[in-house]
Amino acid sequence: MKNSRRSFITKSALATAGLGMVSSTYGNEYVEAIDKTSKFSAPADLKITDVKCGFIRRGSGLFVKIYTNQGIHGCGEGVDAVPGTYHLVKRMGWFLRDQSPFNVHKIFEDIRRAGHFGGGQSGAYVAVLSAIETALWDLAGKALDLPVYKLLGGKFRDKVRVYCDTALYRVRFPSPEDFANAATEAIKNWGFNALKFDLDYAGDPDKYDRYNWTASPGEISRMYNQLAAVREAVGPKIDLCVDMHGRYDHVTAQTIAKKVEDLNLTWLEEPIPAENFDAFKTICEETSTPISAGENVYLGHGFKQLLDNGVDIVMPDLQKCGGLGEGQRIANLANLYYVPFSPHMVASFLGAMACAHVCASVPNFHLMEWQSYFHTDPMFKEIVTYDEADWVKDSFVTVSDKPGIGVDINEEAMKKYAPEGIPFFE
Repeated sequence: MKNSRRSFITKSALATAGLGMVSSTYGNEYVEAIDKTSKFSAPADLKITDVKCGFIRRGSGLFVKIYTNQGIHGCGEGVDAVPGTYHLVKRMGWFLRDQSPFNVHKIFEDIRRAGHFGGGQSGAYVAVLSAIETALWDLAGKALDLPVYKLLGGKFRDKVRVYCDTALYRVRFPSPEDFANAATEAIKNWGFNALKFDLDYAGDPDKYDRYNWTASPGEISRMYNQLAAVREAVGPKIDLCVDMHGRYDHVTAQTIAKKVEDLNLTWLEEPIPAENFDAFKTICEETSTPISAGENVYLGHGFKQLLDNGVDIVMPDLQKCGGLGEGQRIANLANLYYVPFSPHMVASFLGAMACAHVCASVPNFHLMEWQSYFHTDPMFKEIVTYDEADWVKDSFVTVSDKPGIGVDINEEAMKKYAPEGIPFFE
């Protein structure tokens, strides 16, 4: 309607100026006022009309787009636990139609409760809900012309410190020298002051067998030597984070956590699987190496159990643990235990910036994960639209002040990476 009014005033001004009746500047003030006014109707009239999705990365990367009756949309992302969930997205989308996107918490809770007997406690259900919930925040921010962090209550910091996952797992069997080189290159090429390395290698020749989770003396020696090479190469001031992907048993976790104490790790991530929360207790009590966990834990309920058993650092993945609101709740819960919040992040830059809004909004934020593939795989710059100034610099990501998340998706670019046989934003 406002666009129509603008057109009417402009045409009237031109017509009357042509007749010589008034100055050709007639109506300019009105035109300028309309240009400065939001083209959307009152927020109370904003309604969701449709939900569509697309997948990349062989189906393990989900992007959700929520449409409205005012032509604005919101985007969200889900990871890992999302393959085969196209119809689950559509099912949740049917529930959203004609609802106001501003009721983010209510919609989240309604969908979560609706899944009480359908997997609403964890896994694919919660991962898809995470993408939808994130898209609602993005949509609400765009409609109100506010960045998401303001909707979450404001920010404690303008920039979010990130650590670089060096992705050295792509090397078949990296040597200590490979570890050291990857560390120095990440610092030299991209300016990071915090790094992460993986220690689990199924192909280790010293491994007892593929199903035995006890590390042999040879494996323990290999792990220590790799990390010692990094520490020697980068010095004492670089944060060194280490991931074991939950692929070892309690005995191995205790052994390696004690052995690396002199290397001053920032954390040892999931040396055992996260399913048995009680098993973390003795590991955390018996070493000075901080123990972190949480990338495969869902909702606040799971993190309370981790915290009750003494985990030193919580690291929820906001693209699958429940979304941005749930991520903030988990951070605030951890804060009651005086535990740092360091979210896991294996998404695109849309997911990274969404996560950064939450990191900015909580007091106990520590570090956020950043992937080296952002720098090495052109796909990740092609599939999103963003301000270059928001990209990582000197190990910090500037939190966007644009409405919503501040990063949008490029469907045309994304389409060429979409797997066959799955509808793409249909």
